[in-house]
This record gives sequence, structure tokens and C-alpha cells, in this order.
Amino acid sequence: MSPITPRCAVVAGVLLAAGTTAARAQEPAHHWSYSGETGPAHWAKLEEDFATCGKGKSQSPIDVRTHAVHRGALPAIQFDYQPVPLDIVDNGHSIQVNYAPGSFITVDGHRYELQQFHFHKPSEERVDGRHYDMVAHLVHKDDQGRAAVVAVLLSSGAANPLVQTLWDHRPAQGKEIHDEAVRVDAADLLPATKGYYTFAGSLTTPPCSEGVTWYVLKAPSQVSSLQIGQFSVSYPMNARPVQPLHGRAVRASE
Repeated sequence: MSPITPRCAVVAGVLLAAGTTAARAQEPAHHWSYSGETGPAHWAKLEEDFATCGKGKSQSPIDVRTHAVHRGALPAIQFDYQPVPLDIVDNGHSIQVNYAPGSFITVDGHRYELQQFHFHKPSEERVDGRHYDMVAHLVHKDDQGRAAVVAVLLSSGAANPLVQTLWDHRPAQGKEIHDEAVRVDAADLLPATKGYYTFAGSLTTPPCSEGVTWYVLKAPSQVSSLQIGQFSVSYPMNARPVQPLHGRAVRASE
């Protein structure tokens, strides 16, 4: 999951694909990366605030081992997403869409508002050891600032019209585009069936803040091989390796 930034700065912070608390917009490229001396193995030592990346016991992403999950009657995720004007940023770690207020998920009566969504290649999450071609992380927060991320696994197949709209309007790295004339709807990323795996985790980018509730949808959505290739031009690999469970329970809806 990539960062959350303030509107002049991406949903990172304590919740998001790379940052700390919910902020929205574009910030200068950080000195962390996905390879070499600033890659994931070194994040914890790059800044004092990144220490949780190395010391945390509830880190994301994980490898979901389906034989070991706890299955039962979990509440459905109720999605209530609305079309919004396009606000897209290339933050140096991913392509991110900042979402206007008014769209949310509800789980067992608890409401989380959609802040932003962004992409990783390959999927950061694994299922039984398997990566998917990409993943979209939809980052939400509740009225107390607690984060919930819905991960939509993406497989090569049919082109996704929403993704094509995003790629057609993608800004240069470090830039942001806001276009009132272009409307986007995060619901167009979702698969038809919405069963999920859930667990306690963290941001998948520095500062790797914990206390994030994850919902990984079981069924993948599709994007075309061309769309995957178009993302790869800027981000051939922007996925953190899977992290140890440290005894965490992973539950699965029926």
C-alpha cells in the first residue's frame, strides 16, 4: 500500500501505502525505495520514524495460507462508492487517486471513508505463495482516524475501463492532475463477488505504522496485459516482501 500524503504533499501515515496518517496529495519523493540500499531490508534504519518496519509484529503484506485461515460467518463489506472528479498523482512510489469525501465501506456497522487508492506490481499480498500481476489498495479511515484497506487482486485478462482512464491521464512523476471533467468510480475496480480474508496489519510502506485492518478480496479483478505493461514503464516492481505473521489470526468469510 503506498503513502497517504497531504493535499500538497500521499494516504500514508498510519495507514497507507506508505506514509503516516491520512493525508492526501503529493509530496516530494522520499529517499526510501524498493531495491538496493534504500530498499525494504533497510527501511527501518533510514529514519527513526521507520523503526516499526523492522520491529513491528503486525506487519503487512502477508502470504495468506488458505489451509490455515479461520473460516466463519463474518459480516459482509458493504461498498458505497460514488463517482468523483479525477485527482491523480504520481508520488514517486505509485500512481494514486485521491478520493473526494462521500464514499465509504461499512463492516458490521462500522463506517470507513475512502481516502485514496493506488497500485502495486506485483501484488504485495500472496495467496498460498502466489503473487497476482498487480493489486489495488483502497485506503479508508474512520472518524477516529483508524485505517482499513481493501486489497483488490488484479490478474491479466480483459482491459479495465477505469484503469485505462487513469493511465490515459497519468501525470509525470511528482506531479498531480485534477480534472473536474473526468469522473472516476472506485467501484469499477471491484470483483463481482466480495468474500474476503481479514487480519490486523500495517502500512506496507514506511513508516509501516500498525493498527491497520486489512480486507483482501478473494476474487481477483482483471486488467489487460497492456495495462500492466503501461504501469510497468514507471513501476516495474513496487511491492514490499511478505512479512511474518507472528501468531496473527487470518479469518476468511464464507
